[in-house]
Amino acid sequence: MSFKQWLNEHYEERGPMQWLAFFLELISSCVLFALMMLTCIDVVGRYVFNSPVRGGTELTEFALAIIVFSILPVVTWRGGQIVVDLIDVWLSPFILRVLAWLAAVLMSGSLYFLAWRIFELGERNLKRGVVTDFLSIPTGYLMIYIAVFSWLTAAGVLAYKLLALRPDTKRRTD
Repeated sequence: MSFKQWLNEHYEERGPMQWLAFFLELISSCVLFALMMLTCIDVVGRYVFNSPVRGGTELTEFALAIIVFSILPVVTWRGGQIVVDLIDVWLSPFILRVLAWLAAVLMSGSLYFLAWRIFELGERNLKRGVVTDFLSIPTGYLMIYIAVFSWLTAAGVLAYKLLALRPDTKRRTD
């Protein structure tokens, strides 16, 4: 089986979105593997050699942020968010669609403005030279990364809702 066949079989997206989803999942899984290795090395170093990895906590924090924010647009694009439907049985389908659109616009707008503020803080941290305590890693780059991927997620929320309107779609319509 070729890589292209495997990709088409395992990814529902098509075109550039398929490659973007694969790339973002690849980033997330590689960083997760590195985090697992870091944890193993830290545990062995701590309990066997009495010497933990210096800056391991900082690296773990950075890795978790990279994992979460690189996979968030894919989860959003696929509609994998948790949905609580306690009142759906009492509301009409029209009201449910309106509420779903209201939720999508609210989530997208919130992510957009939150990302905008995080981006500003990241730029400010870069200008001021703010770094982590042990490893002296500039924190501004990670904040800008979080902002960019939050913007991608905001776009993904709206794109998911727009695709859910298409009658030929096999996606779940919230």
